[in-house]
Amino acid sequence: MSESFSTKYIEIHGVEQTFKTKKGPFRALQNINLTVTKGEFVALIGHSGCGKSTLLNLIAGLTTPTQGSLLCANREIAGPGPERAVVFQNHSLLPWLTCFENVYLAVERVFSANENKAQLKARTDAALAMVGLSPAAQKRPGEISGGMKQRVGIARALSMEPKVLLLDEPFGALDALTRAKLQDELLQIVANTQSTVVMVTHDVDEAVLLSDKIVMMTNGPSATIGEVLRVDLPRPRDRVALAESAPYQQYRKAVIDFLYTRQAHVEKLTA
Repeated sequence: MSESFSTKYIEIHGVEQTFKTKKGPFRALQNINLTVTKGEFVALIGHSGCGKSTLLNLIAGLTTPTQGSLLCANREIAGPGPERAVVFQNHSLLPWLTCFENVYLAVERVFSANENKAQLKARTDAALAMVGLSPAAQKRPGEISGGMKQRVGIARALSMEPKVLLLDEPFGALDALTRAKLQDELLQIVANTQSTVVMVTHDVDEAVLLSDKIVMMTNGPSATIGEVLRVDLPRPRDRVALAESAPYQQYRKAVIDFLYTRQAHVEKLTA
């Protein structure tokens, strides 16, 4: 194992998540055990309803497990914290604020106790520059494209200097070309920031391109981790070069086999 992945950072032990519903208890997850090491990029993949977003919300501290424990940097995850920033598929920007102001809100919340306004502004400017949005800083969400809105969401998350970046299908609603561009930008940002990343995705190619490890979930309810695939592709990664790479194709085939052969019955039920 490489030196950069030698430190346990997120630890999930025996986690179960059951929700109360009108029809009675619904067990979304059971027996989840997972370790994410520092600086690692992990993709969670599986069919709809397999609990990917539920697991991400648990890591974010947005929900509490029915059973089991979650640790980040050897501390129990008992709620949200600035060391774990979340980017959702819905960018969740405030439409009456500019791009700058949307990011500044997060910066102010995390750093205002120890920094002055000039320092907070500098942090905000740097976050927008990191995602290539300096020219759009004074535009409002209604004046920019969907891809740019997602960049603002990523800038807002990065502005908090999180140790862990949690991404819930951030590119799922975008067209293919915009999605590819933002994937490439995310690869560069993660390389620069050395963040630990956990990302929910439905996209096999996205998972293989971005990840160091792919966590494949079994079908719900009572979903669990079916298999963990280590992706040993060198970085930096180039999507064009990887398209002709035999190892890339083997990883892709392994994920497709898990999803559409071993976990295929969901597709049959919903067809």
